[in-house]
Amino acid sequence: MRLFWVEVSTHRTDWVVTNDATQHSTEATQQACGFRRKIEQLHREGKQATGLERCQCRKAPIQRNHIGCAFLVWVWVRLKHLATQTGRTVYQLKQGLLYDYLIQQLKDPSLKMILA
Repeated sequence: MRLFWVEVSTHRTDWVVTNDATQHSTEATQQACGFRRKIEQLHREGKQATGLERCQCRKAPIQRNHIGCAFLVWVWVRLKHLATQTGRTVYQLKQGLLYDYLIQQLKDPSLKMILA
């Protein structure tokens, strides 16, 4: 484990912990933290685009099901649009994307786990 401090502004410092042994600099750590911001942006956009913030579900399992279904619909609509653009079926597009990505990630994983 490595601990880095990142100066966010003149009055604020954040601490970042990582298990990525290849990170030896604050700059590399800041770049990796940029991925975290992108994930937060994805969640915010997902909530806004799918209406998740208006969900009336109270119990955790029902909320998880609702969120899962909302994101599946969002992904399916995007796949359908791409399939129409490329002249392929949704199944052909999905299989190709998943297969290529899986092979690439198994050969050389692109993301390391970072805890902040």
